[in-house]
Amino acid sequence: MGKHHDIRLGACGWHYHDWVGPFYPEGTQPGSYLVEYAHQHDIVEAESTARQMPTSEQIDEWRMSTPRKFQFVLRAPRIITHEQILQGSREVFRQFVESVHGLENKLHSVLLQFDTFTKQAFPQHTKFFERLDEFLESAAGDVPIAVEIRNRNWLTAEWFELLKRHHTMAVLVDHPWLTPIAELVDKFDVASGNAVFVRLLGDTEAIEKKTTRWDKPIIDRTAALESLSETVTQLIEKTDVIILADNHYAGNAPATLAQLATFMGRAESIDD
Repeated sequence: MGKHHDIRLGACGWHYHDWVGPFYPEGTQPGSYLVEYAHQHDIVEAESTARQMPTSEQIDEWRMSTPRKFQFVLRAPRIITHEQILQGSREVFRQFVESVHGLENKLHSVLLQFDTFTKQAFPQHTKFFERLDEFLESAAGDVPIAVEIRNRNWLTAEWFELLKRHHTMAVLVDHPWLTPIAELVDKFDVASGNAVFVRLLGDTEAIEKKTTRWDKPIIDRTAALESLSETVTQLIEKTDVIILADNHYAGNAPATLAQLATFMGRAESIDD
């Protein structure tokens, strides 16, 4: 039996009014959401950084209002990932890293989250892979980086090898259009950096046809989460694992994380 690595559970964002009552205590004001969140989890994905460069005051507030071991995964600005798609982005990335430097050791990593690429943008994967290879060559020393792509056919041994060359973390996504996470873990060596990310995203369009309130689960993910806990138990034999859940996965991210934690606890006790 090998040594277990760490597993950390967190949510994609924390600024949700619908969590007041089900997750945050009744009466919690928006300015206290992060403080309350950090009582329950020790890592979070900050989605707002994709849309707007954070101010030094905001970064100081995040650092000072969270416990010593709390960490942030920051989404890289969309100008880098969606508009420029890494082309000529080195300086913008450097500015971004500089702007969040005040988080100090609470900065876990920066997430480069790319959208699904069309054939028009990249007729073949090679052009994007070369562009990412060049970007990581110059930027990976700045800060730990995790990378997510959403082109199913690009998730190959070549992809994970590219990330491993730069000690960059792979992001495995639970999404209806993508290869199941268990399949990727069985087929490839996905441990390419300090940790493997698992992002539970779900189908945004489908769930928003049913609800736009995020106060409770409305999709039963029990079987999927039980299966995922077995896959993660496999993974933590080799590497640390960061699991980030979105509200769109089942309807309420904290409830998803609580259910997964229960399954992980059972898996651990069986394993021991």
